[in-house]
Amino acid sequence: MRPRILLASLALVAVILIFGIVAAVGRLPVSRAGDLRAPGAEYVPPRGYVCYRAAGPVDINGRLDKAVWQDVPWTDLFVDIEGAARARPRFRTRVKMLWDSEFFYVGAELEEPHVWGTLTQHDSVIFHDNDFEVFIDPNGDNHEYYEFEINALNTGWDLLLPRPYKDGGAAVVSWEIPGLKTAVHVDGTLNDPRDMDKGWTVEIAFPWKVLGELAHKPVPPPDGDQWRVNFSRVEWRHEVVEGKYRKVAGKREDNWVWSPQGVIDMHRPETWGYVQFSTAKVGEATLQPDAAGPARHFLHRIYYAQRKYREKHGAYAKTLKDLDLTSSGNEGLTALPKIETTESGFEVTAEIKHTGSRAQRWHIRQDSKIWMD
Repeated sequence: MRPRILLASLALVAVILIFGIVAAVGRLPVSRAGDLRAPGAEYVPPRGYVCYRAAGPVDINGRLDKAVWQDVPWTDLFVDIEGAARARPRFRTRVKMLWDSEFFYVGAELEEPHVWGTLTQHDSVIFHDNDFEVFIDPNGDNHEYYEFEINALNTGWDLLLPRPYKDGGAAVVSWEIPGLKTAVHVDGTLNDPRDMDKGWTVEIAFPWKVLGELAHKPVPPPDGDQWRVNFSRVEWRHEVVEGKYRKVAGKREDNWVWSPQGVIDMHRPETWGYVQFSTAKVGEATLQPDAAGPARHFLHRIYYAQRKYREKHGAYAKTLKDLDLTSSGNEGLTALPKIETTESGFEVTAEIKHTGSRAQRWHIRQDSKIWMD
């Protein structure tokens, strides 16, 4: 057994020591506690976006009608977090992205006939209000990723996740983003139910200096580099009581996202979208598909099957036959994945090779960390 399986917990302890005490956020709602439903057999590529270098300075004031944003394309419209099987969101949400030598910029537009917010203290649990959320996993290994939430009052919550909640992860709420810039513009009136609003827009500038802390790759990204990113919008049903907005008791929130998760859980980084950074002129770069995507998908299917197998049998399976899994034939595998197990963990290794490319060795282990040699 490779020592990296046995030392996984030690690496996570090191991350926590660097960034401070892991805060007790409290029991997470069902929608954020982790759903262990496995992904389908068919690989469906996550959404993708080419992020171009900004043509000039980006003045963060919450408005997206500035010249620097004009020619920048929008993402696809947000969908329900579970995907096409659910109804389309009631209100439109979309995002633009840019970058320069100092920042990764996100501009979001949220259609909303009633803009409201209550939370004003930094690091409040922002999704208790309607909010906009950003998730960033620079190297796509499912671990050491960033989350940022913001409401219409421009109140933010920044978190570091050593690993997903479903894998025993806990948010490091003490982690901060020095140099972060945010602004909100409300097209209407905030917290005033007497009229109808058009919505609100958000601008965020994430400093590369902070994003690079656990990126394990160069920042700013070189031309063509891809990061795993997703966006979420939490929308609560409301009512007006004594002239004020109030969430409807007993109603769960809607979760709308850029790249669908398949389950009500944002903490599945393997389903997040691909953001490809480009130095080309706007519109001149082509998004490159992830050739390892089908193989990574198959490894994640093995990971979820192993979780269920251990729950039932008290140990991890040693073969794909035990897990009742077979390859689709589209992963580019040179041989069937190899499974190594201990009493407390497992590691699956798969080699893939596509025409005209070098062979790659991919691994996944019991805490969902996935990486290539």
